[in-house]
Amino acid sequence: MFQKFLAHAPFHRHLPRISVSRLGAISRTAAVLVLGGCFALPANADVRLPAVLNSHMVLQQGLPLPVWGTAEPGEQVTVSLDAISLGTGTQEIASTSATADKAGKWRVTLPAMKADGKTYSMTVRGKNTIKLEDILIGEVWVGSGQSNMEMQLRSTSGAKEAIAAATHPTIRLLHVPKVQKPQPADDVIATWKICTPANVPQFSAVLYYFGQRLRNELNVPIGLINSSWGGSPIEPWTIIPGKGTPGKGGAAGKSGGMYNGMIAPLQPFAIRGAIWYQGETNVIRKNGLSYFGKTQDLINGWRSSWGQDLAFYFVQIAPWSGGGYAPGQLPALWEAQVESLKIPGTGMAVVTDLVDNIADIHPKNKRDVGNRLALWALAKSYGQSDLIYSGPLYQSMKIEGANIRLQFAHCGAGLKTRDGQPLSEFQIAAADGKFVPATAKIDGQTVLVTSAEIAAPRQVRFGWHKLANPNLMNSAGLPASPFHTDNWRGGQSAF
Repeated sequence: MFQKFLAHAPFHRHLPRISVSRLGAISRTAAVLVLGGCFALPANADVRLPAVLNSHMVLQQGLPLPVWGTAEPGEQVTVSLDAISLGTGTQEIASTSATADKAGKWRVTLPAMKADGKTYSMTVRGKNTIKLEDILIGEVWVGSGQSNMEMQLRSTSGAKEAIAAATHPTIRLLHVPKVQKPQPADDVIATWKICTPANVPQFSAVLYYFGQRLRNELNVPIGLINSSWGGSPIEPWTIIPGKGTPGKGGAAGKSGGMYNGMIAPLQPFAIRGAIWYQGETNVIRKNGLSYFGKTQDLINGWRSSWGQDLAFYFVQIAPWSGGGYAPGQLPALWEAQVESLKIPGTGMAVVTDLVDNIADIHPKNKRDVGNRLALWALAKSYGQSDLIYSGPLYQSMKIEGANIRLQFAHCGAGLKTRDGQPLSEFQIAAADGKFVPATAKIDGQTVLVTSAEIAAPRQVRFGWHKLANPNLMNSAGLPASPFHTDNWRGGQSAF
């Protein structure tokens, strides 16, 4: 009986909600594993599709479109994509067939399409017929990570007004339920929904605002897939391909339970890229600088298993006063995140200025977080080269007598302070490495740092503690990322 129950119970409805106080206990609270696949095939099996392929979905423009599922072994399956136009009716755009293998699995690939404003239907025929309706062609993104990505729109600042205005017929939402599995799963229990005030309140706020900005700028349909889990570390989301040499994050041939249950079932659905907001739990685990290797494993694993060179834009996590952060661990992870910009096709949104309550690990301003991630996507994935898409990132230093001059990438039209006050959060040290507060001033595209206590300075650091709220920003109002100048490992962007 218990095995029968395991095969059918909707575990996603009963998984515990992970609170901030349990961030460090994810390995205990996330131990539920759902056994068996969703595509078990009885005799004379009907043609079936995974949940990510369904009515109301958005198909990624400009890329070949995989369509896959199960059927009776040896059964021929035909997939047709039809355009629906007023006045002219239905017009077949593409049709292709495949034969289910011995395991009952089949896959076809439809040709790349353009976002043309039309509505499409898809028909899948075998011994039975499946008809999908209200399909759009546009841009598709996955949002993943822990609680700051999962945080629902209804729990954020400005939620009432945002929800009331969230009637967007061409934005589509897919929310993946929380589930871990011991092996990569075939399917999830999820449904594509049209973005409305009724459907959006429980959706990821960061992903919604990201998609809304893309919709407004690109004027194409947007598909958003939320697959996140509060309190989760990076490791359960990671797959280390079986071939090649793994990075610092894990052993080759391994995949984490959240990847298995919440990412693998989405593949190989064509997407443009992913946005990622995670790291707090790994600070608590004292992973610090090792987070770069873990991020590298995550990105490389997703790109390899998806079979796409996905864009990957992430949030540099916010300051937090909580006791769970050991001294120095948050700045070390910040450095690892900036180092991750050396990975091609990545980008980073800085949010040190968005902290409304330093005691809350969940800053409630998610609109600006989503918009800053969208700036990276618009500039780098969509070619809007005139955009200022990043805040200032430390580039180099030069000692000038009793001063140190700092050079930055991404200054825009110039540097300024957020509040009109003198620059804050700069410290300077001599050869002994003992830091003292410094006076800093903007000088063109550089910052000049000095202190009357240090006659022969050797290094500078900026915002280098877990309560940091510095005021340096660029002309676009994007904040500078914390840094130190001694053996700095960070990058500026590997595009």
